[in-house]
Amino acid sequence: MTFHPDTLPDLKGKVFIVTGGNSGIGYFTVTHLAEHGAHVYMCARSIEKGVAAIASIKKMYPLANIDLLQMDLMDLTSVVAVAKHFLSSKLPYTAWHEAQWQTNYLTHWVLTEHLLPMMLRTAKTLPPGSVRIANLTSAGYLSAPNGGINFPDLSLKDAGPMARYGQSKLVNKYGPGSASARNGEGEIWLSCVHPGMVETNLVTAVGDEASDIKPVLPVFRLFGMIMSADKGSYTSLFLVASQDMKPEQSGTYCEIHKRLVEPRWQCSAAKDANLAERLEAWTKEEMKSEGWI
Repeated sequence: MTFHPDTLPDLKGKVFIVTGGNSGIGYFTVTHLAEHGAHVYMCARSIEKGVAAIASIKKMYPLANIDLLQMDLMDLTSVVAVAKHFLSSKLPYTAWHEAQWQTNYLTHWVLTEHLLPMMLRTAKTLPPGSVRIANLTSAGYLSAPNGGINFPDLSLKDAGPMARYGQSKLVNKYGPGSASARNGEGEIWLSCVHPGMVETNLVTAVGDEASDIKPVLPVFRLFGMIMSADKGSYTSLFLVASQDMKPEQSGTYCEIHKRLVEPRWQCSAAKDANLAERLEAWTKEEMKSEGWI
């Protein structure tokens, strides 16, 4: 491990938006950014939990500059409202899409699409690397269905939870490249992160959907293969805030603790540029037709 949050620079004047910021990896990402002087917007579904998380951070760092944005990843209406609120400096399973597809992919695509013009304008006025996006993916994308994305049945009704999870994480791996393709001016650094096996509340949150992985978790814990949520945040922190990140590292797939590599297993769908372009076209058309952009 060659990176630690203590090496982050002074982040005063920098602004960050962290989704899922009230618990797990997101909570520690907010904590370390705020510790170094950043202005952080914590997105949380529950106002009560968000307020409690901010209070907890401020016990450690009383001068932490954190604002709460209420955003439910299962409700695209709230995502659009948060983006508009942020831009104006004011602000369950849906009937639209399968839960993991929406929570892991569509929500973040819509949020990025709304914020991208502002980010591009900002990038034009600042040195390269001042504006960054990091998408959380997972090596679990290897459990995606054959062909990577099942466009005729994106909800994967007849598949198990791991296939749905894998598909949603595979498309997260495309996310940075898709945003980069839209980047005609300014310079935004884009990356996708596999944080490793992290002890978070994900399994509890998804309930029976996690039945495929619950039995093996005790074994992983026994052999020390699951890290804390704090350490799980290090890779994201490096990619969004470290002064040691290099321009050539933008657009890469980042594994645990700054190790920037191609996927360790060969997965043709993960490198399929045509599939990524088809996904981008589908997403833009779908989100337009539903009125989210």
